[in-house]
Amino acid sequence: MTSDLLAPLDLAFWNIESDRNPMHLGALGVFSAHSPTAGAHAADLLAARAAAVPGLRMRIRDVWQPLSLSFGSAVRETDPDFDPLHHVRLHAPTADFQEVAGRLMERPLERGRPPWEAHVLPGEDGVSFAVLFKFHHALADGLRALTLAAAILDPMDMPERRPRPEEPARGLLPDVRKLPGLLRGALSDVGRALDIGASVARSTLDVRTSLALTSDPSGTRRTAGVVVDLDDVHRVRKTVGGTVNDVLIAVVAGALRRWLDERGDGSEGVAPRALIPVSKRRPRGAQPQGNRLSGYLIRLPVDDPDPLARLDSVRTAMDRNKDAGPNRGAGAVALLADHVPAIGHRLGGPLAAQAARLWFDILVTSVPLPGIGLKLGGNPVTAVFPFAPLARGQSLAVAISTFRGHVHYGLVADAEAVPDLDRFARALTEEVETLITACEA
Repeated sequence: MTSDLLAPLDLAFWNIESDRNPMHLGALGVFSAHSPTAGAHAADLLAARAAAVPGLRMRIRDVWQPLSLSFGSAVRETDPDFDPLHHVRLHAPTADFQEVAGRLMERPLERGRPPWEAHVLPGEDGVSFAVLFKFHHALADGLRALTLAAAILDPMDMPERRPRPEEPARGLLPDVRKLPGLLRGALSDVGRALDIGASVARSTLDVRTSLALTSDPSGTRRTAGVVVDLDDVHRVRKTVGGTVNDVLIAVVAGALRRWLDERGDGSEGVAPRALIPVSKRRPRGAQPQGNRLSGYLIRLPVDDPDPLARLDSVRTAMDRNKDAGPNRGAGAVALLADHVPAIGHRLGGPLAAQAARLWFDILVTSVPLPGIGLKLGGNPVTAVFPFAPLARGQSLAVAISTFRGHVHYGLVADAEAVPDLDRFARALTEEVETLITACEA
């Protein structure tokens, strides 16, 4: 049985998980159904196709070999007892996909099996169904999860690309021929690590956040989805400049302001730190397993009453981060995982999980989707809501996908800390309207 060591960041995600803070990504795809039995047929298709996808057969096994450099690590290997029926589940019909998705997102994945699941949710209306995909963050980041999910949907007509070789398995010792280059790289990495550490220390100074964004973990989850017309976002972007992503982040800042004021917490003086993950994958290259992530850290101008000024602040902060690059700054803490030995991840996982609250206040991540139609059993996807894992001590996470002319916000919250998640979802839609009105004034 072939196996390879988890990359350091994958190992970190594997070890910071707890029962109340599961570390899986999610995506809720809503399909238009051709018949009332389309959901059941979709579950059969997913189970039949999963067996043929190597990445879905991979389990994660801890390594405890004494006197080994990999002691305390974990390996990714093929599960000899893989059974798709352990991972694909058909549920009873429901009238509320998001309500069911929230309950399913709070359940950790079974660690002894390949850490993914696909939950098929038939709609009570008989003309729709949904599929909630869950992938452990140690198995895949957003782009890799998309690749795995797409492999069990209907085949897509894509132009042929010459495949690039997968990365070789991670061995216990480096190739001696590469040692000079590795040494230079190590010295550079030390400087980068010191720079990131100093940036993190500075980012914790003068922290201005809201108690509504922090909570003791209850282990409960609530999800919600918001759909925004992409043309409206482009109208704002063309009027004031910046990127689509700048506008979408500014919408989150404005929605937080509206939500905090409506629930009575108040937005005055609030400028929470938002972590904006940055993928380091090459879109047209191979899709190696595991995570290829860095990030940017910005302060959301929640306390600014002017919607256009909020957008300008976000754009300026994002431009500053892009000029510095994804390898430096407080948002690049994920890169420090490479500097921690395996046993350090094992022993320090719980401490690292608790430190997330000190590093950032809310996650705002974008997950790209293909511009072509997605189908399952011939039934087309009408919406895709991505869900991010909720860091320990935080009450809300925002994930964003753009798909076929619409922006889909996927919201995950601690259900006890944020019982009014629907109010925040409504605030996102209202903030888009506010920005459009401000641009037309």
